[in-house]
Amino acid sequence: MSRQVFFYDAPDRFVAGTVGLPGRRTFYLQATAAGRTTSVALEKTQVAALAERIDELLDEVVRRSGGNAPVPAVSPAELTDTAPLQTPVEEEFRVGTMALAWDGEDERMIVEAQALVELSADNEEDLADAEERLLQDDENGPPMLRVRLTGAMARAFAKRALDVVNAGRPPCPLCSLPLDPEGHVCPRQNGYRRNA
Repeated sequence: MSRQVFFYDAPDRFVAGTVGLPGRRTFYLQATAAGRTTSVALEKTQVAALAERIDELLDEVVRRSGGNAPVPAVSPAELTDTAPLQTPVEEEFRVGTMALAWDGEDERMIVEAQALVELSADNEEDLADAEERLLQDDENGPPMLRVRLTGAMARAFAKRALDVVNAGRPPCPLCSLPLDPEGHVCPRQNGYRRNA
């Protein structure tokens, strides 16, 4: 069966968002263009890492171009998107691997999110071979979301993604684990319950 690639070149919208209450949220990447929407689920840490890496890569593009790249230093106000995810949110797949690249010729950020794949192997060599095949752009590979963004759209995505991640439960000031509304068993307090 051939690989399913959900491709969006300059989508109308590409955002990170959540469904559910803090502590029980499911995180999604959602791309929309020409009346179609694709939603893929991922972990909170993946969203944070993606946003941080996008910002770092854009900063590097600006640095290497001597400030001539069409990349804003901060997210443009006119691209701020605080709207919720489009509903219904139908998960196409759960993300396992992500990749970023800058296409210098077209001046676009490329974001790829590939479906989680369970690798099974008898030994380490077989596992390394399986991982290598997975990283190749194989036509029989797992489903993938591929999005091409302008520098401004990428900055706006990164800002919103970090805002979404930070909108969850506040961290404990002692151990940095999330605080629940009913309290928190803090390892730094020898397991005594601490109220928020």
